Amino acid sequence: MTEQTKPAPRILRRPEVETKTGLGTSALYKRVKDGLFPAPIRLGNGARSVGWVEADVDAWIEEQISRSRVAA
Repeated sequence: MTEQTKPAPRILRRPEVETKTGLGTSALYKRVKDGLFPAPIRLGNGARSVGWVEADVDAWIEEQISRSRVAA
C-alpha cells in the first residue's frame, strides 16, 4: 500500500490575495479585524512578514460566491 502525500499548503502574500479577491489593502485588513476574512499567518520571525493560506482564501471566495447566488 502506498502512502499518499498531501501537497504542502501554498502561502499567498498580500498582493496576490488582493488580486484573487479584488480587495484592496485597507478593505482586506478591515475584514480580517472584523473576523470576516481569514487571518494571515506569521512567516518566520519577522512580525511584519505575513501570508495567507491559499486554501483559506479559496474557501472565503467560494463562500462569497455561494452567498451571492442565494441572495439573487
